[in-house]
Amino acid sequence: MASHPAPQTAAAGRRRSPERRRAILDAADRVIQRDGPDASMSAIAAEAGISKPILYRHFGDKSGLYRALARRHVDPLMERVRGELHGGSSLRVRARATVGAYLGMIRGNLNLYRFLMDRATSEDPRTRGDLGMMVRRLGEELAGVLRDDLRVADPVRAQITAHAVVGMVQAAGEWWLEHPEVAPDTVVDDLTSAVVGAIAGYGPAARESGVGG
Repeated sequence: MASHPAPQTAAAGRRRSPERRRAILDAADRVIQRDGPDASMSAIAAEAGISKPILYRHFGDKSGLYRALARRHVDPLMERVRGELHGGSSLRVRARATVGAYLGMIRGNLNLYRFLMDRATSEDPRTRGDLGMMVRRLGEELAGVLRDDLRVADPVRAQITAHAVVGMVQAAGEWWLEHPEVAPDTVVDDLTSAVVGAIAGYGPAARESGVGG
């Protein structure tokens, strides 16, 4: 009879595991926001009140922690960007809202962005692949907007333009992070015009959809 509680204890431990993982990720967020790309695994473990081996036990290895942080923060960003992208207003209004949402979130979480995009992607190919796939999926969705809203008949042209626009916004955001003296409205306005300009070559179908409005 005395052996029965052991499975229950193990089951309880498994039930607590997601909560413990969330607590560790909360601790990682605090350390990264404080220390930026130089945040160490030892500091994260100490913040969470555990040892580094236990930290790795929850995530498999350092790569597992990187990927969990990427999912935790990049997925909500992509969802917000998608929401703005698929809004019902003109493409210019949607472009401005999408650009503003992306730039605002990376500027407001600079240390976390640098940790994920600079350190994690350079150290771990799997994290780099995960983040790259998220960006490519966003390009695919924009290509769908070009086809559906602008009635772009050529799917290859829609894909090329969509991925070029996504890359342009990402690169401009990287530049802005190095030039904080430039006002946010200036960056958003000019980048919106660049996005609209990249799409405006579609002619009458684009103008009918409100690209220029």
